[in-house]
Amino acid sequence: MINTENNPEYLNSFLQYQLAYKNKSPESVNQYNCDLTMFLRYMKYHFGLTKEKDFNDIQIKDFTLAQLSKIKQEDIHAFISYLSINRRCGPATCAKRISTIRIFFKYLTITSKILEDNPAQNLETPKLNKRLPRYLSLEDSEKLLYNSYKDDDNKNKERDYAIITLFLNCGLRLSELVGINIADIKFDDQKMNVIGKGNKERTIYLNKSCIDAINSYLNVRPKEGIKKDSKNSDKALFLSSYKQRISKRTVENIVSRELLKAGLDTTKYSTHKLRHTAATLMYKYGEVDIRALQELLGHQSISTTEIYTHVDNEQVRSAVENNPLSNFKIK
Repeated sequence: MINTENNPEYLNSFLQYQLAYKNKSPESVNQYNCDLTMFLRYMKYHFGLTKEKDFNDIQIKDFTLAQLSKIKQEDIHAFISYLSINRRCGPATCAKRISTIRIFFKYLTITSKILEDNPAQNLETPKLNKRLPRYLSLEDSEKLLYNSYKDDDNKNKERDYAIITLFLNCGLRLSELVGINIADIKFDDQKMNVIGKGNKERTIYLNKSCIDAINSYLNVRPKEGIKKDSKNSDKALFLSSYKQRISKRTVENIVSRELLKAGLDTTKYSTHKLRHTAATLMYKYGEVDIRALQELLGHQSISTTEIYTHVDNEQVRSAVENNPLSNFKIK
């Protein structure tokens, strides 16, 4: 739930606009709210408008548009410096906060025309060092699936195996997996629709392993006593032990438990790392086109997908060794 009670009106208007017109998810809008609450708290402190000693107790509801209009680019730079030094935020976190501030001031100056000048217009983003995604090897992926399938002590083994199978074969996000409804799956066409970031719908094609795992689970999925609630649990594919739509936390716990049983390090791997694994294995062994991989993963930008082109050193080595000039010698 987004807490807007203590916000100034212009901030709440921005949040409502993101929900209603930009189709942003509640999670994204809640993050905007957190980022901008911190930003406005800092500005009250920065401009000497509060005597509150505890930063988290600074109230922002009385931060007026006139005060907001006095913010300059150097004031935003001071906020980013505060995040970096006092809050020990890394470049990635600072970049996200800068992005939120840019979107906020763009709304205020262009969309709603509440302000005339945009102090965030020329804000630079901290340079980020791209880290290669961490993923399971093919051998470890097979071990994870095998251990999950053979776990007769787990009363939910069909469900948990289906969850692991979909993560490793389809590259789903955690939110996408918990949001799957039975009606989303088209068994005849071996595909399903999922709702990704920004509430964008996309099609995921299902291979035989996925279809078999889903069918095995549906054979034992509870058919009675399922809760009819705001989560549409009666329509959900995956149910918890309480017969309601499975939560993200429960799925994370399932994945963590299955990783441990397979002898894999849970400090290195998670649900998102299984998504990385699916993408890497498809690129490495499936010879999938980068554009097709972008569509499959639901990436808005091809640059996000391109990271998977750098993870396979064997392919790079092979490409060099197979160059037709590799054996050329001057006699």
